[in-house]
Amino acid sequence: MQIRRVTLDAIAAGTVTVLFRRWDRARVRVGGTQRTPVGVLEFTAVEPVAEADLTADDARAAGFAALDALRAAQVGTGQIYRVAVRPAGPDPRVALRARARLSATDRAEIASRLDRLDRASRRGPWTATVLGLIAENPGVRAPDLAAGLGLETPPLKRDVRKLKELGLTESLEVGYRLSPRGRAWRRHVASNHTAN
Repeated sequence: MQIRRVTLDAIAAGTVTVLFRRWDRARVRVGGTQRTPVGVLEFTAVEPVAEADLTADDARAAGFAALDALRAAQVGTGQIYRVAVRPAGPDPRVALRARARLSATDRAEIASRLDRLDRASRRGPWTATVLGLIAENPGVRAPDLAAGLGLETPPLKRDVRKLKELGLTESLEVGYRLSPRGRAWRRHVASNHTAN
């Protein structure tokens, strides 16, 4: 679910506890979680609600100054859902990204997972290329990085998300950079190539 940064900050601060979305079907489930820039969020309730049943309490809980503002924000078609949300701890990828000391087990796991990503790709091995591109171009917009590889932007973003899952990259306000873990991995690969 897309959540604006100002809303994420309000959820983290505890001033927003409910989100409203128009969907053709519920897109999140009770007990589900979502990783965000402010940490992991948990969805504690997901229920359909009629626009006429929205209340001033709903508006306050969603961060709106008045009920009219909440109702005006419910644009589009589909059922309105009231989604209760709460902070559920830090994003585990943050701690993973910071781990720059790679044990033999870490190195073997990263190598195995990158190899699986490369083998599963229809366009062939890509992980080393994308890691290298990000290393050489920190903070460069995704469309510009994608163009340098002859790709559309969405496939590049999917690739970067896969690398982020491994703790190797991190998003910036604009573009990406290698995490400490990603830089340690690149140093390991470079030292292996030098040794060979």
